[in-house]
Amino acid sequence: MLRIEKVVVGPLSSNSYLVYDPEMHEGIIIDAGGDGDKIVALVDRAGVKVGYLCCTHAHFDHTLAADYVRSVLSCKFLIHKDDVWLLEMAAKSARKYVEPDGYLYDGYMIEVGQQPLKVLHTPGHTPGSVSIVGDGFVFTGDTLFAGTVGRTDYPGGNAEQLADSLSKKLMSLPDDYVVYPGHGRPTTIGAERRSNPFIKLAKR
Repeated sequence: MLRIEKVVVGPLSSNSYLVYDPEMHEGIIIDAGGDGDKIVALVDRAGVKVGYLCCTHAHFDHTLAADYVRSVLSCKFLIHKDDVWLLEMAAKSARKYVEPDGYLYDGYMIEVGQQPLKVLHTPGHTPGSVSIVGDGFVFTGDTLFAGTVGRTDYPGGNAEQLADSLSKKLMSLPDDYVVYPGHGRPTTIGAERRSNPFIKLAKR
């Protein structure tokens, strides 16, 4: 069974997750929004080899430490191709472009030890937003939170796409799936289906 550990990082308190197979000593990082040393320390404590850093989207509070983490852990940085322009835009202020090592897409499979994770393309918050699904859980980035959903008023945001991602992708998962969002506390698909007002609107 995969284990999941979290550290809150960066200027906007984003969640960075380590997902790993304790028997195979292999794992991946999901999002690296700052404080790269904290993320590396999390990996060191778990005693695993990280093969990939997968960012759910390209906003700076999820990619700020991507280059540092990739360099220190010798892992590959993956993101959806539709968000590369956001990385390029961020590079104008940071004066450094972080080149992805590869691209995520809908249906992409990631092996963590002997356990598969599946990528869902869930655009709306950004064009290249993705969610990552495992056995009993899903990492939703800034697409779905406890009691709310991602904003669509940033460049590239699209409310209609977000509604489709919620209703056709995330709400197709079982109620007992744990949701690990990009900010804040975990929730479940069932809890959001029942009480999240934005989910109810998305179904209309």
